[in-house]
Amino acid sequence: MDYRHIITIEPGKRSGKPCIRGMRITVYDVLDYLASDMSVEEILRDFPDLTHEDIRACLAFAADRERRLMSISSA
Repeated sequence: MDYRHIITIEPGKRSGKPCIRGMRITVYDVLDYLASDMSVEEILRDFPDLTHEDIRACLAFAADRERRLMSISSA
């Protein structure tokens, strides 16, 4: 998934953390909710501005970041 049109990074917003579509909801917020056992449906109900695609973009962003970190550490 190409998350670049969904995940935005703006230095003045949320201290430059990656956010969803310029909103103040960060990738880390969504990942924390998922890790705390919230379902995707619960997250979407609590944050009606989010979409299923936003959640998938957060997961793709995290996976891509992890891949990049692993390639750096194994170099």
